[in-house]
Amino acid sequence: MKKSIGIVGGMGPLATADLFRKIVQSTKAEGDNGHIRVFMDCNPAIPDRTAAILGGGVSPVPEMQAAVRSMISCGADVLVMPCNTAHHYLPQLQAMTDTPFISILEATAAACAARFPRRTAALLGTVGTYLTGIYDGPLRAAGVPYIIPDDAQRETLMQVIYAVKAGADMAPLKADLEGLLNALRQQGAEYFILGCTELPVAAEALQLDGPFVDPTQELAEAAIRRCGYEVL
Repeated sequence: MKKSIGIVGGMGPLATADLFRKIVQSTKAEGDNGHIRVFMDCNPAIPDRTAAILGGGVSPVPEMQAAVRSMISCGADVLVMPCNTAHHYLPQLQAMTDTPFISILEATAAACAARFPRRTAALLGTVGTYLTGIYDGPLRAAGVPYIIPDDAQRETLMQVIYAVKAGADMAPLKADLEGLLNALRQQGAEYFILGCTELPVAAEALQLDGPFVDPTQELAEAAIRRCGYEVL
């Protein structure tokens, strides 16, 4: 039985659009009728997740819960959330519904283990992702060795992430980001997890050299399979 997807989106809007594009482009279909029914609540009013985790921001949970209810009312069979940091709040969201969420964290960890067995990743993401350690459990469970950036490198990543959210010109940040990747390579990184959904957008726009694991792509493919469709 074919299933539908509900996207709890808006964190941020371009990342949400990137997930939808990847779902469509990665689904094996001969025409319109071969694609998955997708519902989407792209709600940019959801408060900043990192700011909330740092203790100075408004909780995003009420707006996220409203988006979940919206997707359930549409009839979504599975739920996805194209924001890595937001998965810190996933237990609270899953507790309110029997409709299953597909975890971007678990999908990414599985892809790392399959594509780069026993090789060391560098986990790129928001400050909120590092503080909560949301990737630690999934990566360790999958046997994925990894390193994380230092404080200065995290600040560079945040500048890139918020540039994408703002629709700003990222070109001035390319040299700093390439320097960050090279520094992490020198520290032992053999590939990079783009662990914020703005980072795949930036990596593509800036034509950065990886290799990369794209959590948005892994989430899209996991959702396609869960819904009973084939991945191209």
